[in-house]
Amino acid sequence: MTALGGHLRRLTDAALAVLVPVAACSMALAFLTTWVRTGEAGSPAHITVTEGRLLLPSAGVPQTAAFFRIDNDGGSADRLLSISSPDAPGGVTLSRHRMTGGSAAYRETIESVAIPEGTALAMSPDGVDLTLSAATVRWRPGDLVPFTLDFRRGGSIEVFAVVVRPGTASFS
Repeated sequence: MTALGGHLRRLTDAALAVLVPVAACSMALAFLTTWVRTGEAGSPAHITVTEGRLLLPSAGVPQTAAFFRIDNDGGSADRLLSISSPDAPGGVTLSRHRMTGGSAAYRETIESVAIPEGTALAMSPDGVDLTLSAATVRWRPGDLVPFTLDFRRGGSIEVFAVVVRPGTASFS
């Protein structure tokens, strides 16, 4: 009976010795599969911000809009979280142009905007844009206005927008 008991003990020890690494590998594989499916794997997001334009405010109008082109040629999605400018004392708001049932439109404030991998966001008057107070500033065409765009993965990117007269900038 002792020989049989010793033999069973060795089989149990051997089974446990195999089972522990197999379980650990299975858990690691499950984690990696989830990581890939949620978009966390692959190369990081690579964000570039170009084509900054700020519309010269019309006389008596307290707000204006700014637009940028945001490219993500990386392998992961990113998200624009916030925007600031030292030249916009009233702050900068990320917004989206929306149409009502008729032919009227309105701006909707949004918290953030996704920039999927391999795509570009071209801000425009009929899409996503930046709204900022212009009540106390005196910009002229050609002025450069600094902005900081904060991304979830890409961090902060400092760029300039050139002040242009409405109707002179193309948005594509």
